[in-house]
Amino acid sequence: GLDSPWGLAFLPDGNMIVTERPGGIRIVTPTGKIGAGLSGTPEVYDLNQGGMLDVAVDPAFSINNFIYFSYAEPGLGGGGTAVARARLVVTGNRLDDVKVIFRQTPKSHGGRHFGSRLVFSRDGNLFITVGERGQRDRAQNFTINRGNVVRIRPDGSVPLDNPFVNKTAYRPEVWSYGHRNPQGAALHPE
Repeated sequence: GLDSPWGLAFLPDGNMIVTERPGGIRIVTPTGKIGAGLSGTPEVYDLNQGGMLDVAVDPAFSINNFIYFSYAEPGLGGGGTAVARARLVVTGNRLDDVKVIFRQTPKSHGGRHFGSRLVFSRDGNLFITVGERGQRDRAQNFTINRGNVVRIRPDGSVPLDNPFVNKTAYRPEVWSYGHRNPQGAALHPE
């Protein structure tokens, strides 16, 4: 009953929040009951591999009800990976206070290699994988977001201990670079 499910994360109550690549986000119960699509989701760049991508639950979800989701965002120049934070209102089946906290710069045409996995580190920062959008020669261009792993705070600001902070001609949110299309990511358990 899901339309191209792409990412999922478990809520503290055992329900899953699941993204659907064409643009939906749904809550699925442990028994497999699929809820209606959440309202409040942004428009997606639904082209080939683009669309609604990953989802992560804030480590302090029981206090703030924040979820984070990545998606291919349409805009000037085509599409690019974006990450938004929103307050999940389960009883209203909606997202409130949606705020984009990261945008791949610049956007580009075509529908491939958005990357996009979200992983929280133990210090509360958020890692985001970003594909090179099918432009491998640009994955080592340090002034744009192509083929990166990005590390930001949950509000979108850049941690001062990122490796390229205060380096001329480097994007400060970049944690690592030279990747093609990272679609998997996990934090080492130790």
